[in-house]
Amino acid sequence: MRVLKCADTGILVEVADLDQVIALGAALEADPLPGVADVVPAARTVLLRLEPGTDPAGVAAAVTELPLTGQTHRRSGDTLTIGVHYDGEDLTDVAELTGLSPREVVRAHTSANWKVAFCGFAPGFGYLVGDDPRLRVPRRGEARTRVPRGSVALAGEFTGVYPRSSPGGWQLLGRTDTVTWDLDRDPPGLLRPGVRVRFEEVA
Repeated sequence: MRVLKCADTGILVEVADLDQVIALGAALEADPLPGVADVVPAARTVLLRLEPGTDPAGVAAAVTELPLTGQTHRRSGDTLTIGVHYDGEDLTDVAELTGLSPREVVRAHTSANWKVAFCGFAPGFGYLVGDDPRLRVPRRGEARTRVPRGSVALAGEFTGVYPRSSPGGWQLLGRTDTVTWDLDRDPPGLLRPGVRVRFEEVA
């Protein structure tokens, strides 16, 4: 673990891998540190935004003392269910990459337990990690210039839902009618770090 000062109001914690990001987030939720206003996870870092007047050195020292072993779960609330039409353009390609049939890919995706590890790329885009390693596939060799809003896709160890139309190079499994990002909603994003997700096939 490496702790760096980030401007005047934050510290950046660098860790070894995504598992440690999730573990650190869980530890901070279980034992919140005084003066930490917000926790922003990423793939290999966790940014802590501090309240005015908080001593960054004190928070940095406290972070290094947090126990990370075994901290793998956050937010024990209900699981968000997202209905998916599994008719994506890359479903057959994903099947070939994984050695599964298209129907087996769908069953694997709907059976896996997913959790939002962090957000990025676009507002409301959550990077979800699951517990079925068979679904790890590379990005497409060539990105699309436009991926429709609601597209459900895979890339590397992640699955995601495109919150709006945008370019993208992930493998498209299908689409959902669930609106994952809405500025008129509080909070706007459904897919926030720590949220658990199950995908459900719909006709």
